[in-house]
Amino acid sequence: MHPLDPLTFAAVPLRTARLDLEPLRVGHAPEMAVALADPALYDFIGGTPMSESELRARYTRLLAGPAEAGSAAWCNWVLRLHGDAPRRGEAVGTVQATVMHDGAEIAWVVGTPWQGRGLAREAAGALADWLRGRGVPSLVAHVHPGHHASAAVAAAAGLTPTEVFQDGERRWESPLRPDRQEPRRRPS
Repeated sequence: MHPLDPLTFAAVPLRTARLDLEPLRVGHAPEMAVALADPALYDFIGGTPMSESELRARYTRLLAGPAEAGSAAWCNWVLRLHGDAPRRGEAVGTVQATVMHDGAEIAWVVGTPWQGRGLAREAAGALADWLRGRGVPSLVAHVHPGHHASAAVAAAAGLTPTEVFQDGERRWESPLRPDRQEPRRRPS
């Protein structure tokens, strides 16, 4: 099996039953500053809400990609409600994948007002399916051990918990395809 070429990966529009996953743009910053403004959102993931200008700067960095060209692809999406959903058209969160030569690390966040509706599960599942459909052999996520909702999202995306912890978060990973020898190890 040849390693993945991260340069072949870029965020593309994805759609689920209730969400449009839009490739991240700097122009998403104003509405994402509102969607991610609740300080309680950061209880498990750390940090504090970012202002619009801070998000613009962050999104600019994310869109530029990693400093070491070709080492990874940073794929980021904004989640937007569509269809007949109440508050349709609103940006409600993000999903992301860091695609490397041997797999991808995924993450998700849904703003507090939209939590408890299965939106993170739906978005992370769509992301995992897209990555697997592109031949990504293994997926990894890191989840705070007390964050039961995120653990359920990881499980729904086909990941299982390991006994490995990094920065206080449990590593979850997908089963390896038979042609892979061992899981990717995240650098310390």
